[in-house]
Amino acid sequence: MKTKAAVCRDFKKPLVIEEIDLAGPGDGEVRVKLAACAICHSDILFMTGAWGGVLPAVYGHEASGVVAETGPGVTNVKAGDHVVVTLIRSCGTCHYCAQGEQVICETKFPLDAKSPLTGADGAPITHGLRTGAFAEQVVVEASQVVAIPKDVPLDSASLLACGVITGLGAVKNAAQVPAGCNVAVIGTGGVGLNSVQGAALCGARTVIAVDLSDDKLEAARAFGATHTVNSRTEDAGDFIRSVTDGRGADYAFVTVGVKQAFESAFNYVARAGSVVIVGMPPTGTMVEFDPDALAGGNRRVIGTKMGSTNIAVDIPTLVDLYKQDRLKLDELITGRYRLEEINEAVASVLRGEALRNVIVF
Repeated sequence: MKTKAAVCRDFKKPLVIEEIDLAGPGDGEVRVKLAACAICHSDILFMTGAWGGVLPAVYGHEASGVVAETGPGVTNVKAGDHVVVTLIRSCGTCHYCAQGEQVICETKFPLDAKSPLTGADGAPITHGLRTGAFAEQVVVEASQVVAIPKDVPLDSASLLACGVITGLGAVKNAAQVPAGCNVAVIGTGGVGLNSVQGAALCGARTVIAVDLSDDKLEAARAFGATHTVNSRTEDAGDFIRSVTDGRGADYAFVTVGVKQAFESAFNYVARAGSVVIVGMPPTGTMVEFDPDALAGGNRRVIGTKMGSTNIAVDIPTLVDLYKQDRLKLDELITGRYRLEEINEAVASVLRGEALRNVIVF
C-alpha cells in the first residue's frame, strides 16, 4: 500500500515528502494509521548523521494513532484501538526481557532483517528507529504498541512514546529515586521536564533544574522544580550545594547529550550520590571524570535507555496519572505542524524554541 512520508536522503539536506510503499503486517505485526508524531532530538541526530546509519530513511518514533490492521498472532491490540507507538521492540522471554530490561531485548525480529518500506523504484528505505513514524502509516512489531483509552488526545499521547517515558522513567525505574532526597536535572527540554515532574511525583525534597535558557527554567517551575539555576550566568554547582545544606544532589540527571553537561554533573552530586545518564550524545563523545572522587565519595554512574521502561506496564500508569491531572502532557506541546511543514518544525527545535513540536495527520 502507499503512504506519504518524510524521507531523509541526504544528511545535509532537508527531508523530502514522498509517496512510498508500505508492506502489510506480517506475523505478530501491526499497521497503525498515525494521528501524531512528535519530533525528538534523537530523530534530528540521526537525520544529521551524528549516529551514522543507512540512507534513504524514514525517521520518527514518538507516535500515536489508530490500529488499522493486525497480522496473525497479535493479541494485545485490535483494529480500531487507539495506541501509543514506541521504538521499544521486545520478545518478553530472552535473557534481558526476563530481567525486566525490555529496552535492550536481544531478539532479532523479521522487521529487523527487512524494512517494510520501499521507494517508487522498489529499493528498500530504512525503517528509522524501528518505527518510521514521519509518515501517515507505520508497520511495527506488536510489542511496540500499547492501547490507550479513546478519550486521551492522540497528539498528547504521542509524547508517552519517548520523551515522557525516557525522562520520567529514568527517575522512577532506573534510579528509583526515594522520597525526601535532593535531585538536580540538567537540561529542561522535553525529556528534562519529565525528569523534573518524575522527581516531583516521587516526592523529592528538592528538585533543581539547570539550563541555559530562562524560558525553559520557567517551564521547569511549572513542572515541579523547586529551584532553578541558569548555568550560563551562575555557578550551578555552588547553587546546588547552597540549597542542599552544602552536600550537593543525591541524584543528577543529565538529559542532554552534551559533553560539558555530563562532566559538570560529577561536580553536582553529594557523597553516595548518583549521576544518571539519560541524554544520548553523538557517537564518539568521551567524558572525563576523577575516579578517586567517584570511588572515594561512594558515588555511582547509572545509564538508562528509554527510561528502562516496560511499556505494557508504565504507559497505562502514566495515562492514569494524566487523567488524574497529576501528569502534564498537553503543556509539553509547543507547536503542531502538518507533515509538509516538518522541516520548519525541525528548524524550530534546533533553534531551541520548542519543548516538543508535533506532526499531526
